[in-house]
Amino acid sequence: MTDAQQISDRSTTHRDAPAAAIASGSPPSLLAVTDAHEGPVYVAAEHALYFTTAPDLPTTRNAIMRLRLAGRTYPFSVASLETVRCPANMANGMCLDRDGRLVICEQGTRHTRARIARMDLVTGTTETLVDGFDGAPLNSPNDVVVKSDGTIWFTDPDYGALQGFKDPARLGANVYRHDPATGETIIVADDFDKPNGLAFSPDERALYVTDSGAVQEPGSYFPDRPHHIRAFDVVEGRRLRNSRVLATVRPGIPDGVKVDLEGRVYASSASGIQVFAPDGAPLGEFPAPGATNFAFGGRRNDVLFILRDRQILQSKLQVLKRN
Repeated sequence: MTDAQQISDRSTTHRDAPAAAIASGSPPSLLAVTDAHEGPVYVAAEHALYFTTAPDLPTTRNAIMRLRLAGRTYPFSVASLETVRCPANMANGMCLDRDGRLVICEQGTRHTRARIARMDLVTGTTETLVDGFDGAPLNSPNDVVVKSDGTIWFTDPDYGALQGFKDPARLGANVYRHDPATGETIIVADDFDKPNGLAFSPDERALYVTDSGAVQEPGSYFPDRPHHIRAFDVVEGRRLRNSRVLATVRPGIPDGVKVDLEGRVYASSASGIQVFAPDGAPLGEFPAPGATNFAFGGRRNDVLFILRDRQILQSKLQVLKRN
């Protein structure tokens, strides 16, 4: 998580993505006025959008919220808005696991450990999945995605230390794979400046990871540092090879990234949500200045929910055709 200049988001797996992408879907319209900053997750069983609020520094309080949607067809309205957890240990990116539980990146504070947690949406029970590596605590877990085999892949930059609510990082800015079945956690990439959003291709043979290194301390922007999406080949379901830059995102940085069923890659930017072909060719953009995060959702997964810190927008997706 970074300051409002950057664009942040949790990533999602192809199971959560719509079959049709957008070229110029319906213009984003206002859904709600509320503190909505990170980790949007649409839960179909509840017809609800979960998300996390911006941290209240220096108190390090934030919350996990649930917005229940009214209406079965677009555009939706708000049925209710409620707090699920507060404080939420600086919760950031989130996703659903294969059993419908919420997997949460908790950045922690100087007094509480960072961790990847899992919450049962029915009981509210929360458990720790992983909170360290090689004897050291995690830095500031940012985004998370669950692969079809149940393994949990997450990014861990050091934004908490840079933002002043965590002690200096003891681990590198790594990308990890955690297997809940065995408890094994391994580093799959260790050469990022600030690894951020991540998402698998539909066949899970590729992993996309954004690098938001151009944003360091709050309010900073270093154009010579990374602001791109990297692609990797996934080997034997557990290792990454053949790193390459898929696309450089401007203005601002790419934070969250998602992939639809046709393999198109969506990434946040300072001007909106940009869309790229699997080879990196630009395809279009949802204009949404000030966006901080986004998620696919709705009964047919054909609605884009866009978070703008103090607003949630919605836009109906249309078929995207390459020019």
